[in-house]
Amino acid sequence: MLTFILITPAAYVLMVGILVQLVFGLNLAVSVTLTTILTVCYLYWGGFRSDVWANVLEFVLMFLGFALILPFAYHQLGGWDYIASHVPPLHLTWHGGNSWQYILVWFFIALWTLVDPAFHQRCYAAKDGRTAQRGIFVAIAFWFFFDFMTSMAGLYARASLPDLTDPSFAYPMLAELVLPPVAKGLFYIGMLATIMSTLSSLMFISASTIGKDLAGRLLRSSDEPEHQNKVNRWTRIGLVVSALFSVLLALSVPSVVKIWYAIGTAIVPGLLVPLMASYFDPLRIPARYAFWSMMLGWSVSTVWLVQGQLNVVADVPEYWLGIEPMYPGLAASIVLWGMGRSRNG
Repeated sequence: MLTFILITPAAYVLMVGILVQLVFGLNLAVSVTLTTILTVCYLYWGGFRSDVWANVLEFVLMFLGFALILPFAYHQLGGWDYIASHVPPLHLTWHGGNSWQYILVWFFIALWTLVDPAFHQRCYAAKDGRTAQRGIFVAIAFWFFFDFMTSMAGLYARASLPDLTDPSFAYPMLAELVLPPVAKGLFYIGMLATIMSTLSSLMFISASTIGKDLAGRLLRSSDEPEHQNKVNRWTRIGLVVSALFSVLLALSVPSVVKIWYAIGTAIVPGLLVPLMASYFDPLRIPARYAFWSMMLGWSVSTVWLVQGQLNVVADVPEYWLGIEPMYPGLAASIVLWGMGRSRNG
């Protein structure tokens, strides 16, 4: 269940809902619900194949969209000198005005990739380890380039739209400011592709977690065709469950950054240590210790997180001892891992 929560596409459901809200002027709840229903429908009937082909097309569109907006922004607004003179000074510092604790938390949240089932599934899908390794390096290069484009577009938006009240509208409003009609349409498609490529994948993996990892093990049948039918049926049920959970979370926490922060802070401490240890024979621990390492790491960080969210001062959570929840969760998980190592001798 920790994996199910970790890969919930709530943040992406919220993003596409915000985009639909901006384009069609609908209520956010209606936008989020409608887009989620459409996503579930094409995955429900199209299955994994529909997700694969959608991702191929969306990969091209997402790069095309952001590759379009930067030259137009440069031509109409200016280059780095324009950005440097129009954004708050902290935007151009490495820390952005945040504490080292908060910055380091996002480093650990970035390690989310290592406990994400999608990462492992894609590696296992490669024909051999060398191919998987090359694929990882190629993906890193593409994501570095894409993150550079989105960061530059974000700086242009901050510089040219200082009075924007909702940061979620930064990219669309920048497009309205600098792009001509045809290019604007392509950029909107690129934004949608960026979101949908991840949304559909996470939705499908969430459903598979329920259908294969949970129901597939609990309802094991000796008849393989019958067992596969059960898995398929429960995977479809998982799509609906994942969609409902994502919509509820997106509407309860209508901030993409806050959703990522909350899920990463609560779940990563429970999964990171035992999973990383499992890759190296000298670091492995008995299954029961791995289980309790997951449970304790998750429980401690979640309780710590909830306590801080219930004690917010000036929009900043006041955590126990002034410590971010990620750290006590990781510490608790490491303690259980250490007990397991000592038991292994």
